[in-house]
Amino acid sequence: MSNGATYCLVYGSCKVKALRRSTGKKGKIIIALLIVCLCGAYFYSWKDDVMRKFVYPLQYDYMVRQYSYDDHVDPALVAAVILVESKFNQTAASHRGAHGLMQIMPETGEWIAGKMGINDYTPEKLNDVRMNIKMGTWYLAYLLKEYDGNKVLALAAYNAGRGHVDTWVSEYGWKKDFSKIEEIPFSETREYVRIVLLNEKQYKQLYDF
Repeated sequence: MSNGATYCLVYGSCKVKALRRSTGKKGKIIIALLIVCLCGAYFYSWKDDVMRKFVYPLQYDYMVRQYSYDDHVDPALVAAVILVESKFNQTAASHRGAHGLMQIMPETGEWIAGKMGINDYTPEKLNDVRMNIKMGTWYLAYLLKEYDGNKVLALAAYNAGRGHVDTWVSEYGWKKDFSKIEEIPFSETREYVRIVLLNEKQYKQLYDF
């Protein structure tokens, strides 16, 4: 707990005891306000811990940071993708066949492995935490380079596939600085991009990235 919160609790406790000895409606109102103040100070001091534990967890912290730094990707973005894709459940599997923390399709994994020079790749390796984060982070970095650092397009491609995004870019004349998430044709992809970017901001605020 912070020093400010501790002081507030101690000081407030003394004030409450003193006011209990007083009588009258005014004293009761002041006591109620002090209790609200104490509860607020307590909650504020623990708010970030609660958010980190229950809303924005960061499991496999070391690997997320390591592969993000290796591929020059913001680790907050990688963590945000993992949260949306699997909620850090290493055994997650989609009805479409995607596997692992970063929900990589077997055929996409095979393509990534070829580009990365991973000779012993098998689809089963996507269930390995280290391999999944390594390949997923590399693929995210690849997409960011492919779309000149545009996170909206890169995330849309991660969700819907590069083929769809390339078609949209060509058909709708999207520029390199495209940022209008609401214009993405697939509702699932629109929501995906919006939530990942929101999560990225939260991870930046909660963790030392």
